Amino acid sequence: MSVLEIAPADGARWDCVALGEVMLRLDPGEDRISRARTFRAWEGGGEYNVARGLSRSFGMRTAIVTALVDNPIGRLVEDLILAGGVDRSHLIWRPFDGVGRTARNGLNFTERGFGIRSALGCSDRGHSAASQLRAGEIDWESIFGTERARWFHTGGIFAALSEGTPALALEAMQAARSHGAVVSYDLNYRPSLWQAIGGKARAQEVNRELVGQVDVLLGNEEDFGAALGFETEGVDESLSELDPASYDRTVERVVAAYPNLRVVATTLRTVHTASRNDWGAILWAAGETHQAQMRPNLEILDRVGGGDSFASGLIYAFLSGLSPAEAVEWGAAHGALAMTTPGDASMASRDEVERVLHGGAGRVVR
Repeated sequence: MSVLEIAPADGARWDCVALGEVMLRLDPGEDRISRARTFRAWEGGGEYNVARGLSRSFGMRTAIVTALVDNPIGRLVEDLILAGGVDRSHLIWRPFDGVGRTARNGLNFTERGFGIRSALGCSDRGHSAASQLRAGEIDWESIFGTERARWFHTGGIFAALSEGTPALALEAMQAARSHGAVVSYDLNYRPSLWQAIGGKARAQEVNRELVGQVDVLLGNEEDFGAALGFETEGVDESLSELDPASYDRTVERVVAAYPNLRVVATTLRTVHTASRNDWGAILWAAGETHQAQMRPNLEILDRVGGGDSFASGLIYAFLSGLSPAEAVEWGAAHGALAMTTPGDASMASRDEVERVLHGGAGRVVR
């Protein structure tokens, strides 16, 4: 029996629906944000990136629930969403007041880092249209009851945007569960998002309530402690020395507190430099732990979105009927590939992920 009860594709309009903010990312390339004179534009957002990866890399039917202000910046983001293959029929447009006093579109400046210089992100997203979404505003009955979705995904970034977004996420999760959709949640703890609204204590309060509605819990090796208060021993300094038994003990505590959880998956990373990381993942399901192959000294072009691509690879595998052991390998391989290209979103194809999964090298493909 599968660890997850996933509805068949027939009769469902969506393989996955995501709830989250989509920002305009301005990328200075090899320059610093503070010194750049030109920027390349991408779209991105923790929850959206998962839907986009499922669509563009794996050919799945996805939709994003979000809001944008109807001005040229919002229409640029919409155009990028269209290129990503994610359906926008549940995108809410807010009127533009001329300067963005009441609502605006979020901006994200990210420099990639190199060697000993860390990657750096600077968000400009306060009072954004997506942060003002509220419970009662979205017709979840239509999305999950009429259209039907097999999987619902959201995360801790969206939950941190405002006082109202956690209630909306909770409402969506409850609706998804009532109609048989699998619910996944990426803890995605970002200190900068919580620092002005209660910090880590508030993050844990919000996340503890939401995780009670989750089937598949995702994160990195730090999120259990920062976002939920479950510290993991043995992963602080060197993941090459990870003790799987200590990970199991932490997961046992999490699952004991949240017996609704069916899968807990964590990305593993040792940062040697901004451009060389050891990369892997570990997954717990049905009392068993499965660890993906570790990729030591993975060369990185742009690390942003690696965790989101891990999530989309893992979700694709589960939606395709693969086992937990296979799912964590698909996720880890997709996450690794995503960090070899610029921008938040994956540019990998399913065939490329499968080639890397089976040990394919970086030789030219002709």
